Amino acid sequence: MPKRRSRTAAFLAAISCVLTLFAPEAAGAQASGAPGIPRLTDEHGRALTLRGWNLADKEHRGERALEDITERSLRDMAGRGFDFARLAVFWDDLEPRRGEYSETYLRKIERVLDWAAKYRVRVLVDAHQDVYGPAFGDHRGIPAWATRTDGLPYRQHPDDWFAEYFEPAVQAAFEHLYEDADLRLAQARMWQVLAGRLAGHPAVLGYDPINEPMGRLRPGEDMFTAARRIEATQVTPMYRRIAKAIRAVDRKHWIFIEPTPAAGEGKPTGLGRVADPKIVYAPHFYNAAMEAGRDYDPASGWLEAYEAAVVRYPREHRVPVVVGEWGPLDSSLPHMGRFYEDAVASIGRYASGWASWQWCYGETYCAMDRQGRFRPNKERTARPYAPAVAGTPGAEAYDPGARSYRLTYRASPGGTTELSLPSAPHGWRVAVTGPARAGTGTVRPGRRGTVLVHATGRVVGVVTVVAAPGA
Repeated sequence: MPKRRSRTAAFLAAISCVLTLFAPEAAGAQASGAPGIPRLTDEHGRALTLRGWNLADKEHRGERALEDITERSLRDMAGRGFDFARLAVFWDDLEPRRGEYSETYLRKIERVLDWAAKYRVRVLVDAHQDVYGPAFGDHRGIPAWATRTDGLPYRQHPDDWFAEYFEPAVQAAFEHLYEDADLRLAQARMWQVLAGRLAGHPAVLGYDPINEPMGRLRPGEDMFTAARRIEATQVTPMYRRIAKAIRAVDRKHWIFIEPTPAAGEGKPTGLGRVADPKIVYAPHFYNAAMEAGRDYDPASGWLEAYEAAVVRYPREHRVPVVVGEWGPLDSSLPHMGRFYEDAVASIGRYASGWASWQWCYGETYCAMDRQGRFRPNKERTARPYAPAVAGTPGAEAYDPGARSYRLTYRASPGGTTELSLPSAPHGWRVAVTGPARAGTGTVRPGRRGTVLVHATGRVVGVVTVVAAPGA
């Protein structure tokens, strides 16, 4: 069962000062598109759309590491139409003692990647941390040997674990990670070992250097002022160091950079440019009220304010966007159906994809219940989409009531576009107009379908693909 991600008392108090941002004029800034933000692409230059889930086992370590992630996880994800997984791996498992890297752990990671390749799921390898690492309670992430606290106090918060990020010892540990030369080197070497080992694996899409980086607040700073400073002066240089280390062993895959969690609440990031041709901006998308178990409020303006803020960095630096985590604590509340529709539409306006939190079988954030059925409203994430478009994407629309999907794009000569259709009780009928043809015109009832649309013309032309319920 996943760790409850509640960010209640401390985080709610910290964000109360920005609720005034969610005014009508901010809501009016909602984008109808995302001009200036490039698309994520594959090795053939096709525009990618990623739809998937996080895979994480925070409970097991050592010989039992990654035990909760099984072949079933990848098979079930793919069977419901998802093509993307953000896989949490932990530095404390990879390098439990300084300079000693676990061959057993690397093989466990490769086993998960093998399952992903079998089911055609692209994987983002995420160096995950919660509250820095195992030096603090039962958290995972950065090894205890790489933890320096300056003797400052740390207190657990059993009912509000996110508040532990604001404990003095934890904040000191982050600052030492960013500032101490030997810890900088250790982190870069860890990434060279990991990326060097995984660079040739066909399932790998990219690397996420650190989950939700945090830092030390200075006297008089609120969380958002501190976040912008930490992002600009400490997190950005860290990403530059890690990107350089990864590129020494892997020049092919994307590097996904995250802001602090403050950006996830609708604040522009202070991150600077990372001079690498394959950078992806990977913010998280959480609302503190829903993290505390409250229902979605469509009138709050939160989603519109988030969207208005999140597009600033990728437009300025001309990088694609993939939302690395999102999803409510309780998806069964009365307005959560509306939330999923609003959220998927919003993210689709500016991002090349997303990974929801999390693919597991149980309660709270899990995608599935213990019987392998979608938990309330999470089936709304399983819908038709185009994982790869060979050409310039145009309009894309899905009507959940009619269960009809429409895609238009300007096709590149000789290219192949992929369409993903989730299983449906009546199957699907696929029609194509323009200079292209579909590999199949039907998908059988109860089966997930991958439809290949091949360009037939020798010049660029507009293609329309329509998928509708079968007879």
